[in-house]
Amino acid sequence: MQEIITYRLTTPARENRLYVAGDEPDDRPYVTLANPITVDRVAMRHSLLASALEIAAANGRYQERIALFEIGQIYLASEEGSLPDELTRLVILMMGERRPSHFADNQESSAFDFFDVKGTVESLLDSLHVSDVRYEAAQNAAFRPGRTARLLADDKPLGMVGELHPLAVEAFDIPGDHPVLAAELYLENLLPLIPPRHRVEPPPQYPAVREDIALVLDQSVTAAEVTAAIERIGGYLLKKVELFDLYEGKQLPSGKKSLAYHLTFQSGNKTLTDKEVSKTRQRIVDQLGRQLGAKLR
Repeated sequence: MQEIITYRLTTPARENRLYVAGDEPDDRPYVTLANPITVDRVAMRHSLLASALEIAAANGRYQERIALFEIGQIYLASEEGSLPDELTRLVILMMGERRPSHFADNQESSAFDFFDVKGTVESLLDSLHVSDVRYEAAQNAAFRPGRTARLLADDKPLGMVGELHPLAVEAFDIPGDHPVLAAELYLENLLPLIPPRHRVEPPPQYPAVREDIALVLDQSVTAAEVTAAIERIGGYLLKKVELFDLYEGKQLPSGKKSLAYHLTFQSGNKTLTDKEVSKTRQRIVDQLGRQLGAKLR
């Protein structure tokens, strides 16, 4: 990604384009300048995302692929003192083709989607060794409903990730028909979660065993809940849980869905037997049935 550095001064009207589909999440008044030198730089910004969208709009006319980030401050009127709260944010913005076109490509390149920006955030958190972060469906006036998630750690908000609302994209005059993906992370909450050191383990000497399970659950049960339960029940032998399929259709009762997972089992001191893996797998299925009402498909 390319780093950008944008103006910290803006106008409320310019930033309000981000929230044409609803109200701004933070309705505190803007910190304004007593003697602005220009009419379009009169207030301290509330959002890095609006600043990044202005850059994307200007450069999107010449580039088929935009991938930007910025680390900077926003300024919110303080409820306790005369000076504003100065908060540090990280914003990520992606739009256009997933990779630049090349004459040797034998197929068309696809556009960035929700999973590109979510994967970028996940890779960042992994490299910082920040664990136990969960994603929940969320509503935000700047983001498209149904394609937005918020990040939480110990119920503390870490940010938002998703596809921007089409009305916001239109308001910023973003060229092209591709969706615009964005993430905004709250560094004042994220940075304290980075551990001062982390454990490094040697590569395993014994082979892994992969088992697949497909579960039928109520529509209201989220994949995050199921994944967390599987990790908790699986114990030390369960090394990895991957969701690889979601099915909703006529073959299932009304109000039900099917989630299929890859489960990877591995021991650090021996080769696991089929009996040991089957025992752990069955325990996972039984406990999921009791806790979440899940049944094997």
